[in-house]
Amino acid sequence: MTSLAILLAGYSIFCAISLALTHFRGDQYRDQPWSRSMGLLLLLALAGLQLAHFAWLHLDRPWCAAPPYRIALFAVAPAFFLFSRPVLQPALPPTTGPWLLAHALPVVVSPWLPAGIALPLAFAIGAGYLLWLAHSLYALRFERARFPLEILLLGGVFVIALLAALLGLMQAALPEKWFFSLYAIAIGAAFLLVQTALGGRPQLASEVSEVARAAYANSTLTQVDCAAALAKLDALVREQRIHLDIELSLPALAGRLGLTPHQLSELMNTRLGKGFSRYLRELRIEAAKAMLRDEPSASVLAVGLNVGFTSQSNFYEAFREIEGMTPGQYRKLHSVARD
Repeated sequence: MTSLAILLAGYSIFCAISLALTHFRGDQYRDQPWSRSMGLLLLLALAGLQLAHFAWLHLDRPWCAAPPYRIALFAVAPAFFLFSRPVLQPALPPTTGPWLLAHALPVVVSPWLPAGIALPLAFAIGAGYLLWLAHSLYALRFERARFPLEILLLGGVFVIALLAALLGLMQAALPEKWFFSLYAIAIGAAFLLVQTALGGRPQLASEVSEVARAAYANSTLTQVDCAAALAKLDALVREQRIHLDIELSLPALAGRLGLTPHQLSELMNTRLGKGFSRYLRELRIEAAKAMLRDEPSASVLAVGLNVGFTSQSNFYEAFREIEGMTPGQYRKLHSVARD
């Protein structure tokens, strides 16, 4: 068990770095900088915990008893809450002022807590945040058909977090190093599930946010001619090819249609069955497929930039997500078929 814990601790550290450099890029959270900052803080805290676990289990360094370990331990739950709240409840105002201080208070006082109290208290607080998460996810239960695999994987993360919270409350009754081995395994397994979910759906956070906005809001379309708005949207795509504009955003497109961003978001989710980001990626990938077939001399990077993606990595992620292959593989497949 200790060997598995050491292996997953190392994996978690490298996975945290990978997620910070890929998933938490600025363009992924263009409209949610606060959520991105808290996500990076969450990765830092989890990586710090796993580094301490590795030092204790493999090198016998008692880093798990040091104040920085307690700070990271108490930071995980509030950082996760502050990251996920704008995603799961985007219609609510951001957490600021006294409420933000309330979330930060346990982290601030954690270095001075007795060791026998600190760990159980941290996991008890974490269990409270898990109750909020369960309530928020339950509110989105009717949208599970859009994210079947992702919800299954993230549900696994929730179960792991719940078991870790229960484990933390029992820490004093466990043999030496068992708790830290089991906790390191739990964090590593959670990283594996999250990495798998994001690998298949890189834009998961933005898509869930759009669905949540529509689910929580009262209908904003009572005074909107939905058929006319969709026809105008189709004309903008076919005639003006607005989806190729690299700066196109939900508010900008809503303004072109004479709608508010909330109205356009609800219109797309209820009538098209997809959010703005997914709709835009699909249009851009269709345009990219045509260029890959018709312009064999154009580089893959040039194709991606021409259809509105900001970087080659974004283009590859979206293409693989929607087509199940890379742009190069698609071009090779269709050049062979044409020959």
